[in-house]
Amino acid sequence: MQQTQIIILDFGSQYTQLLARRIREQNVLAEVVDFNITKADLDNYPNLKGIILSGGPASVYEQDAYTVDKEILEAGYPVLGVCYGLQLITHLFGGTVEAATKQEFGKAQLIIDDATNLLFAEIPNHKNVWMSHADHLTVIPKDFYQIAHSENSIAAIKHQTQEIYGIQFHAEVTHSEFGAEMLNNFVFKIAQAQKDWYMATFIEKAIADIKTKVGTDKVILGLSGGVDSSVAATLISKAIGKQLTCIFVDTGLLRKNEGSQVMETYTKNFDMNIKMVDASELFYKNLRGISEPEAKRKMIGKLFIDVFTEEARKMSRDAKWLAQGTIYPDVIESSKQGHSSKTIKSHHNVGGLPEDLGFELLEPIRDLFKDEVRKVGRELGIPDKMIDRHPFPGPGLGIRVIGEVTKEKCDILREVDDIFISALHEANLYTQVQQAHVVLLPVKTVGVMGDNRTYEYVAALRSVDTVDFMTATATHLPWDFIDNVVNKIINEVKHVNRIVYDVTSKPPGTIEWE
Repeated sequence: MQQTQIIILDFGSQYTQLLARRIREQNVLAEVVDFNITKADLDNYPNLKGIILSGGPASVYEQDAYTVDKEILEAGYPVLGVCYGLQLITHLFGGTVEAATKQEFGKAQLIIDDATNLLFAEIPNHKNVWMSHADHLTVIPKDFYQIAHSENSIAAIKHQTQEIYGIQFHAEVTHSEFGAEMLNNFVFKIAQAQKDWYMATFIEKAIADIKTKVGTDKVILGLSGGVDSSVAATLISKAIGKQLTCIFVDTGLLRKNEGSQVMETYTKNFDMNIKMVDASELFYKNLRGISEPEAKRKMIGKLFIDVFTEEARKMSRDAKWLAQGTIYPDVIESSKQGHSSKTIKSHHNVGGLPEDLGFELLEPIRDLFKDEVRKVGRELGIPDKMIDRHPFPGPGLGIRVIGEVTKEKCDILREVDDIFISALHEANLYTQVQQAHVVLLPVKTVGVMGDNRTYEYVAALRSVDTVDFMTATATHLPWDFIDNVVNKIINEVKHVNRIVYDVTSKPPGTIEWE
């Protein structure tokens, strides 16, 4: 049976979920939990092997700083504190943390002081790690000793007799050389976890759970055509067959021909009940005059829920369950569970449903990360074309049209996007990059076409390379390829006379513009 072996106490770092992913990649189930848990709560994890304290934006010496029940640290489980986690361990055990005169943001060289320590087993000395801290440890707590340092900070400590460790750097990010190996050392050599988190076993258990929960009841699901809802629908369909009905809402914010393609794909590949609802005019009408990104997200989410709710209520006599393709990052980013992580963006499939909807919720993949969802999809036999699709935001083109959204702008963007994505497929580049899309800017520029002056929109092409979507770099697409794409767009799409290519990395930018 798959059980959580590592819990990660969330103190607000944007890398918290990355810690969980790194551990799960090693076939060990890690779960992000709120930092407010008590020692008694540990009884909910009968197979618990170790505890990790995440990073966070606060300072441990502030009056209302996030803290942890010290009894958890003394409960006998191996503990690893990361960045803020190190500082919190220092603070709770009587050491001193202060604002650093020389702050470290970015790469720093790690110098290992105790090469015999299990945390650094088989880790070469003098390796670059990723630092991100304004505070640092100045006095090591009693019963702890230094096991590594950087030029400007005590980089790692360990308790003299207990398996309690702290590191100032972020081992979970790809910029930290041998970071994954350090985490593996903690998970396997120190916490002695066992590999038992496999997607084939997850599917077997998920199908059994769905059958037990649902019984003979009927289920409805909001289908978007994206990977998450597709996998959720397929998983539920495997469990209960025609007891599932999917509702596909065309918001008018989909890509070119996406509505018909989704319906065709599902009809061809799956034996499901699917109903399509065209609500595009409703969305365009209600988005008039709204330019602020989060306001657009919330409006689109509300309208989607309104449309879906209306259709769902028509079926309420028959259906008892509402299924959603909620995945783990949605839950964490929307802070539904009370985590200290700051809300990055709203997800309309998390916490946005009216309380009086009258359905019980079914979320079979809410504990999975995106890469795990894709693995489940392949195990279920979903076509690669669907599984390999680049991420497409829930608000769709609503946040790729910068500023106010109109049908005219969406139509223009659809054509430009189709040319770019089709060209990537034709050049066998689509699966080489992790996310590519086009953004329509709210500015016009002067151009010359056929000896005539033009004054039309600017579109930005965006393509990124990334391992984890937490950090990303702009793809170095071949210049001939970009040149051909730009040519095709300018010649074939009306109302666009200038194309730019976004070369911003993440951070400081984000992958989407809004």
